Amino acid sequence: MLDLEVVPERSLGNEQWEFTLGMPLAQAVAILQKHCRIIKNVQVLYSEQSPLSHDLILNLTQDGIKLLFDAFNQRLKVIEVYDLTKVKLKYCGVHFNSQAIAPTIEQIDQSFGATHPGVYNSAEQLFHLNFRGLSFSFQLDSWTEAPKYEPNFAHGLASLQIPHGATVKRMYIYSGNSLQDTKAPVMPLSCFLGNVYAESVDVLRDGTGPSGLRLRLLAAGCGPGLLADSKMRVFERSVYFGDSCQDVLSMLGSPHKVFYKSEDKMKIHSPSPHKQVPSKCNDYFFNYFTLGVDILFDANTHKVKKFVLHTNYPGHYNFNIYHRCEFKIPIAIKKENADGQTETCTTYSKWDNIQELLGHPVEKPVVLHRSSSPNNTNPFGPALPHDP
Repeated sequence: MLDLEVVPERSLGNEQWEFTLGMPLAQAVAILQKHCRIIKNVQVLYSEQSPLSHDLILNLTQDGIKLLFDAFNQRLKVIEVYDLTKVKLKYCGVHFNSQAIAPTIEQIDQSFGATHPGVYNSAEQLFHLNFRGLSFSFQLDSWTEAPKYEPNFAHGLASLQIPHGATVKRMYIYSGNSLQDTKAPVMPLSCFLGNVYAESVDVLRDGTGPSGLRLRLLAAGCGPGLLADSKMRVFERSVYFGDSCQDVLSMLGSPHKVFYKSEDKMKIHSPSPHKQVPSKCNDYFFNYFTLGVDILFDANTHKVKKFVLHTNYPGHYNFNIYHRCEFKIPIAIKKENADGQTETCTTYSKWDNIQELLGHPVEKPVVLHRSSSPNNTNPFGPALPHDP
């Protein structure tokens, strides 16, 4: 049974690991993978039809914990403990829930101190005791009478007629004063771990078309003086088609991985008459996982010839390898009375809307099946063709 420390408006964890509000999805998954012998039976829940309408959830079924991630920025928004019998919980080092200590309303009052009267939701038959960044829910369906609340004499738990021994059914950790209005906070400095993240990526254009990327980057660095004076730094970098690999390294730093294309399964669909001629050397990618960007270099000239921007949607073959790239692509509108006007394609644009701007493809897309690839265990099936 996990023994975890509750920090309101911040985290749930222990000395080895910590789920922190604002943490990226990939870091939470990395914790689960590292401690897979202790944390077992994890479910990934998302909406296949409308992935942006519902939170992305990691359900720790063995431990009664749900991690709710914002559908857009994919950062941890809410930590829910929905079964307190499967986990030990403490606050400021003192247990308020364990096999020996029941999380009764009296115990919660003793451990946290009730500064506000509780709220009763008659529709859900739930009684909520709220603190800043922390909320407890008590199930009232077994009570013979709903709690009576006297608004003119609301000085804490004394103004609520609640049976003794009522225990907590759910606990929530979130940011702010309201669970309903909470949002995922900005990524805390403790989650940077020496990495650089992309806040946004803008596709640059010249007279002929796209020319490169402008990246707004976030990093956690130390200011002048004490090492403890850590703060978030924001800066911009630009990379262009035709840049050398040295140019890219000076702008973005070393990639997380370099991938050499040993085979090109899409070459057969190329109109080039030389598609069957094997090349003497291979093109290669710089993979920037935390930026959500791949950069392809020509094997002969070692210059940039392609950018790949990853949206990291649940169900995609490469899901959770890259962080979501928040890109904006300006598209010129070629219609009557629309000269010089542009529309913007973003990470969340629908394919139908993109086709309205760019036109429908002449041929159907080629579907690449991954069964012959080394990673053939992906449970989500085939994906549209793209470079690794």
